[in-house]
Amino acid sequence: MNTLASIPAALLVAVLALPLAPSHLAAQASGPRFINPPGLSRPTGYTHVVVSPDGRTAYIAGQVAYDSAGQVAGGGDFRVQAAQVFANLSLALASVGAGFRDVMKTTTYLTDLKNVPALREIRARHFDAAHPPANTLIPVSALARPELLLEIEAVVAVPGSAP
Repeated sequence: MNTLASIPAALLVAVLALPLAPSHLAAQASGPRFINPPGLSRPTGYTHVVVSPDGRTAYIAGQVAYDSAGQVAGGGDFRVQAAQVFANLSLALASVGAGFRDVMKTTTYLTDLKNVPALREIRARHFDAAHPPANTLIPVSALARPELLLEIEAVVAVPGSAP
């Protein structure tokens, strides 16, 4: 008759602890997580934040100057719009327990290159100047709505997810 007493203690501990151990295979099998954080506008046809199946990377959709009700903040004022974009990015980051320090890459879409100096100034308030994320700046003729001046998307290393 097999009893727990006949199983070596080390093996018993290992077997009993197995369900408690982090498993990358289990995380991968669960698929991506889709998050639409409170405080961001209701998306139509996309998700604000998608976390990879292994839980290590989050992809933040391009954030624009929408307030929580979906209205454009700041009208034609670039600085007000940029402040809203970074506030939205902050909400998206917080939804996965991250902050600006965890941003690995951004892609910035800008409708007028004359706003680059203001963009750099505002970005500097959020990112560590010694270790800024990789970035691609793309001038565009327009964004989703004509009054939008800036859009920023991000790739994030989710804190606490390293193997």
